[in-house]
Formats: sequence, C-alpha cells, structure tokens
Amino acid sequence: MSANDPTPVTTPSLQSVVGRLPYAKGHGTGNDFVLISDPLDEHRLEAEQVAALCDRHRGIGGDGLIRAVPSATLAEGREVLETSPDAYWFMDYRNGDGSISEMCGNGVRVFVHFLLSENLVDLPVGSRLPIGTRAGVKVVTRLEDGYAVDMGPWEFIFEQAATQNGLDSRVTTTGLEKARGALSISMGNPHTVVAVANAGELEDLELFVIPDVRPLPPQGTNVEYVLAADPIVTDGVGSLRMRVHERGVGETLSCGTGACAAAAATRHWAHAQDILSWKVQVPGGEVGIEFTQGATGREHVVLSGPAVLVSRGEITEI
Repeated sequence: MSANDPTPVTTPSLQSVVGRLPYAKGHGTGNDFVLISDPLDEHRLEAEQVAALCDRHRGIGGDGLIRAVPSATLAEGREVLETSPDAYWFMDYRNGDGSISEMCGNGVRVFVHFLLSENLVDLPVGSRLPIGTRAGVKVVTRLEDGYAVDMGPWEFIFEQAATQNGLDSRVTTTGLEKARGALSISMGNPHTVVAVANAGELEDLELFVIPDVRPLPPQGTNVEYVLAADPIVTDGVGSLRMRVHERGVGETLSCGTGACAAAAATRHWAHAQDILSWKVQVPGGEVGIEFTQGATGREHVVLSGPAVLVSRGEITEI
C-alpha cells in the first residue's frame, strides 16, 4: 500500500477498534504522522496498536500517531486547562513504538493543520491557537505558508552544562570513530546535541543504531547531530544542518523540538547569544527558529515551518 492509497488498513493488533476509524496522514518537513480525530474520546489506542499503525510495512506508516481530543478528557489536559482554559484541543502524541512523548514540534504544526481540515477550529492567517500538550500549552500562529509555534522556554538538562565548556555528556555513535562530547537541552522533551566536524561525518552516521548517551537524561533522549555553516552567521541569521535519532522511533527526516535544541546548543557553543534567527536544514527540508523573550522573562523558542496532509483512509476492525 502506498502513502496515498485510501484502502482501509487491517492489522491483527487492532482488534479492539470498533467499526471503521477514519485517519489522515500528514508530515512536517518529512516527519510523518497518523492523525485521528476523537472528539468524544472513544479511541484510546494501546501502545501495541499505535506501533502497528505506525509500522511502515504492515500498517499505515509514521514516525508517530496524533490523536485529537478535548483537553478535558485527559488528566494531563485538565491540568493544562487550570492555567489555560482556552486550550480546548489536546495533542495526544505517541512515538512510532507506541510510547508516550511529551511534545513534537513538527507534530503540533501538522496537528493544527489537521484540526483545520476537520473543521474543528477556525484559524485565519495571522490568528493564534493554544494547544494542550504533555509539555504544557503551545501557542500556534497560522502563517501564509505554514505555522509558527511558541515552543516555550529552553533549558539545560544538567546543571554543569554552562561550566564545562558547554558539554555535559558523551555520546558514542555508530559511524563516528570516537565518543563525542554533547550538550543536553530540554524543550519540554529531552535532547542531546552533538557537533560533527564536517559533512562527511554527518553523512556517515548510522542512526538506525541507538546512540549510547552517558549520562542519559532520566526520560531517555533524542540525539541531534549538527554541522554549523561556514560562516555560521550570514546577514544576521545563523545556519546549521542536522540529523536526528528520535527516542522510540529511530532516524527521522526532521524533528522540530530537536531543531530548537540544536540551534540553542550551537548558539551557546558559538557564544552567539545576540543571534536570534536561525535556519536549520534537515533531510526533509528547512525549519526556522527564533529566540524571543517570554512573558516571564525566560527566553522562548519559536519554531516555524510547513504542514501537509497527504492522504485519508479508514482503519477497519477484523
């Protein structure tokens, strides 16, 4: 079955799905997702069911699955509503292996695009929409050619990051001869960023093998490999290339939160805190990063990029 084939998908791992469950397939710079609208909270899929749907040979295929539910239906959503009562919709996101993930920057753009396509929200260009996630509320702005998401503040995961030459861990990676120093950054979910020396190193990485990160952040980590442009900054905009191994997925064509973390780490290493705009090239395209001052005084990261829906179909009961 191709990605554009609307033929219903049948898999033995989905026996508890009742009747026909509509889905959409979408992506943001190649980071792809299965999307389900569930306004009545009727389809709480188990981890193995999510993994079956995201399987690229036996299912629909995707880096993750996103379920659109009202925030009030989930404990995490009700917590969001206590401080942001206008965050009606909650992005219930699972990695491709079925595990729960706190956040996905590409996913939240595709999620809002999906809500629009389902006529669940009205969002003219220039308007903003708060979305509940397990990493808190993310405010999404509709652009002419995509969406911008205030990802909230970034922070170092380990306290020693700022004092040890910007490094707090070591990562052993298949395709690199030696372990490399790295910097762990939280974007509401964990990331460990590694700098590579040249394009050959970036291209030779074998990211189907899970990198060995020590110390490993408590909830595991996504690992980004970055190559800064030469020069790093042109006309006031920083540039870098990135590949990523996503926790619970493997290598993906893009990672939105990872791009934010990669820009933050590169900016820190380069002592370029005055550079607020960055372009991050990923295998699936390009995303934009802006560092802004948040209302609480902490620095926020805004991620911008496209969102595309490519197909629709139905998941069927056996």
